[in-house]
Amino acid sequence: MSASGGTRAIVAALAANLAIAVAKFVAFVFSGSSSMLAESVHSLADSGNQGLLLLGGKKAQREATPQHPFGYGRERYIYAFLVSIVLFTVGGMFAIYEGVEKIQHPHPIEDWYWPIGVLVFAIIAEGFSFRTAIKESNELRGALSWTQFIRRAKAPELPVVLLEDFGALIGLVLALGGVGIALATHDGVWDGIGTLCIGTLLILIAVVLAAETKSLLLGEAAGAEDVEKIKAALVDGDVVTRVIHMRTLHLGPEELLVAAKIAVRHEDTATEVANAINAAEARIREAVPIARVIYLEPDIYDAEAAAKG
Repeated sequence: MSASGGTRAIVAALAANLAIAVAKFVAFVFSGSSSMLAESVHSLADSGNQGLLLLGGKKAQREATPQHPFGYGRERYIYAFLVSIVLFTVGGMFAIYEGVEKIQHPHPIEDWYWPIGVLVFAIIAEGFSFRTAIKESNELRGALSWTQFIRRAKAPELPVVLLEDFGALIGLVLALGGVGIALATHDGVWDGIGTLCIGTLLILIAVVLAAETKSLLLGEAAGAEDVEKIKAALVDGDVVTRVIHMRTLHLGPEELLVAAKIAVRHEDTATEVANAINAAEARIREAVPIARVIYLEPDIYDAEAAAKG
């Protein structure tokens, strides 16, 4: 996944969320709406999340060191996981607390035009941010469905921004519904119910993000298409006759480790095998450019041993 595409989406989301957070908090001050307070904290948490994603991208660019010989590519996964924690604790739990408080101690919404006006503005701004994330994602997801894209993407930034923006738009609709019903019925309890719904939504999104980034942190293999490309690039039909077994691992979104045991002919010389390995590495890097770290072990193929695994 292109880092530049992810960065554009993050910056668009950050700009939108900062503006929305300020507007929502002003609306809360004038109206006393708990939905607006929950939404302002939600937008503030989202802004912090985008800051974490940008920081993770910056740290991931550091050069490898003797202590971290494979580099820092997984920093992006770590900061994406932190995003899910922030969204859960700051956004979701605060909204649920505020919703329960408002249901227990309801009060009418004052100066209704503030929350309504800000929510409409926020929907427009979030829509712009969501549109940017969709546009950047469409360049990468190909024929994948949105669910498949979020589950299979190796770079966490765009899936995170997509889910955050989607959740923000749904949350705004819930807030608008809660405020609208509270105004129509003159019952502040509905504002609290809207706030509870926002909190539940944020926690659900945080759980999905945590599950997906946890998988990336544990280490995921290359996609099926890249695996087939690597296998095809390994075999030259001359010295390298087959792939005995192979493992791949993403060291980061744009860095792949390839380790394989390859079959060579027993009569080949060490020089021929070494040249064949160098040629195979070159073919792999041409077929899958993100394959940066490659370890190939030559061996003599034994069908009986292979059958035993």
